[in-house]
Amino acid sequence: MRFTRFSRATARLAGTAALLASTACSDFLTVKNPSVIDAGSVNPVDDAVTLALSGQQSYSSALGWLIMYGSWFTGEALVSETFPTRNEFGRRDVLAANGSHSGDVWFPLSQAAAGNHLILGLELPTPESNISYVRAHTWLGYAFTMMAEQFCQGVVYGGPLLSTNDMLDSAIANFGAAITKGTANGSTAAVQLANVARVGRARANLQRGNKSAAATDAASVPAGFVFSFTHLDDPTNRTRLSNRMWQFTFDRGSISVAPAFRITDNRIAYKMPGTGANQHALVAQDPNSGPFVIQQKYPSYASSVRVASKLEADYIAAEAGTTANQLTLIAARRAAGGQAAYAGATDAASVLTELMTQKSLDFYLEGQRFGDWRRNPTSVTNVPVAGATYFKPGFPAIGTQTCYPLPLSETDNNPNIPKG
Repeated sequence: MRFTRFSRATARLAGTAALLASTACSDFLTVKNPSVIDAGSVNPVDDAVTLALSGQQSYSSALGWLIMYGSWFTGEALVSETFPTRNEFGRRDVLAANGSHSGDVWFPLSQAAAGNHLILGLELPTPESNISYVRAHTWLGYAFTMMAEQFCQGVVYGGPLLSTNDMLDSAIANFGAAITKGTANGSTAAVQLANVARVGRARANLQRGNKSAAATDAASVPAGFVFSFTHLDDPTNRTRLSNRMWQFTFDRGSISVAPAFRITDNRIAYKMPGTGANQHALVAQDPNSGPFVIQQKYPSYASSVRVASKLEADYIAAEAGTTANQLTLIAARRAAGGQAAYAGATDAASVLTELMTQKSLDFYLEGQRFGDWRRNPTSVTNVPVAGATYFKPGFPAIGTQTCYPLPLSETDNNPNIPKG
């Protein structure tokens, strides 16, 4: 099903994020604020390209938050800070009243979805191939996919509660529109977005259980394809434009590489505390967090983040295929990581576990692990175990959550969600 409704509050906030009306006085003391755009000076149709790029940037910014919080929830990283709201993610016990959950996770994702949906509501020329539509469909599809992978339920535009499958269906529909319109457009940028959407639709179909469709989409992704979000080392706007993982590594000391990922492998880069070539002098925000092991996948504010690739498509095709397909990819990826050949059991369950292990290494801190775990809960290892003692003192044990609840900021203000 297609989703056509978003939280009214989210839609208004998304609009004001892009178009802030000025309220300057009319006397000679008036000074224009160069960071504020007069809404009256903007023509949504004429400025659709700018608005669509803004929607893409909103998703890029949201993705950084989703990767970081998801890394704590699924055991890629340790929460090396004191905030109780963030430690709830490390403990898999996120309360609906959690302010970090509402402000850092739900709102940016909802805003990205609303901003891209706004573009699709404009009457633009050549609608069958307009690149602004291609862009908006692509990132709206990804917003729905991430919502489906990480949240137990979804809500859009003040509507009723939606299931994971409803959200995946909407993602699949948007990716399909992006592929069709991007192919019809034919420009380099549009074709690139169509390939991003092919990877996205393969991912959403796999999560939906449509293995045949997932394999077909994965096979259509060109060899060597990679699309990444670029970031800027901009001290005036770290939160929107810079790499989130480095921001919370260097600025705050919040992300420490989990023990399971402190291994020797070409795909996992990190530094241990201390001084020297592979050591560092940074400290965790919470001194009770143990050794502060900093990730080096993203070693600067300007580090890019991979979003879609042929490698991801290969993993999707392998998972949707046979055990033999999976063993072939496992052999290639172990070699890429500098590991010895796989010598484990070759039954279906064991091979799938090994495939997910290699994928966890290839896509470390890229936001893939959450969906993989929900889809294959017994095959993704080293996720915090329910009931186990938390890794630092002063907190309750690990909880039982496998997805995020909707925050109270949504449920309390949505008239279509039953109260009490």
